Amino acid sequence: MTTSIGERIKQGRQIRGYSQRELANSAGVSAQAISKYERDQDVPGSGVLIRLSKALGVGVEFFVRPCRISRISPSFRNHCSISRKAEGAVIANIRDWLEKYLEIENILFPDEKDFAFKYPAGFPRKVQSFADVEAAAVDLREAWDLGLDCIENLTSLMEDRGIKVGIVDADDDFDACTFDAEDDRRIMVIVVRSGISGDRQRFSLAHELGHLMLETKDGLDPEKAANRFAGAFLVPNVAVKFELRDTRKTIGDYELHMLKDKYGLSMQAWIFRARDLGFISEERAIALFRRFRAKGWHMKEPGKPYSSEKPMRFTRLVMGALAEGIISENRATELLGKPIQSFLSEVKEEHGGLLAAVCN
Repeated sequence: MTTSIGERIKQGRQIRGYSQRELANSAGVSAQAISKYERDQDVPGSGVLIRLSKALGVGVEFFVRPCRISRISPSFRNHCSISRKAEGAVIANIRDWLEKYLEIENILFPDEKDFAFKYPAGFPRKVQSFADVEAAAVDLREAWDLGLDCIENLTSLMEDRGIKVGIVDADDDFDACTFDAEDDRRIMVIVVRSGISGDRQRFSLAHELGHLMLETKDGLDPEKAANRFAGAFLVPNVAVKFELRDTRKTIGDYELHMLKDKYGLSMQAWIFRARDLGFISEERAIALFRRFRAKGWHMKEPGKPYSSEKPMRFTRLVMGALAEGIISENRATELLGKPIQSFLSEVKEEHGGLLAAVCN
């Protein structure tokens, strides 16, 4: 597939969140010129392209990179309240990242086109009650050979099952969304906002997985069903029974924090699970939530935050190709969006002495 320079200029502008006038001022051209470029009524010269690349923070090669995505759009929008401009920036960012992702896959596996997400047998599942949702979550765990223990890394699990997982900078109104993309196949993409806690990130990912796996019927609210699926997938009914043992008058703060640390499910989500499965009463759950709100814990839960997860497959493919000499350092820099040495410095800082020999 091909794309015009004008389309790339528009995509770069949306990624940066610029209006045409803001880009024009930054690049030293007129807003009318930007409008003509984006509508393919004029083509910028090499000098203007260089100024545009600096203004947008991209390499000149960005403007001539082949287009690999024919369509990308949000699959589930009713819980996303971001503005149209912010949504445009998110989609443009995802498109740029996804095209690079597909490019490295094509470089490493040119004869393999089987990277599309595949539903397990019996999914997507039609559900008409929360009991159906609970059963679907357990059945998906069984289909993916997960057992009933806590999921150590949900992001890696989803990547291993063919779902492209990305993290983007976005407004606070955006937590996560599933995007449906196409090149010569269907690609399922789940994107979460950067900077959120690990337990919130995991719940958002599991929520989007619920949208992907469930088809609601008979008036069952899709958002409530996806929330119930998220809790049930991260902590199945059997695990809740094992941890809480019996019906309870209440659950202590320290106990909730330890359960959060073990399962990667927030303290407040554990209250919901306990209530939904009948281990605590509705009245007790309401009292606990009031207490959380009074202490400000509904915004920031007490104790050490649960660590967030990072999608690693794309980076692993790029660095593997670089190590084998399949791509150059310049190509790796273009794909990663940062110089290799900057990337290695970040890795060294994150992992301490573990990768010191690699990074030096």
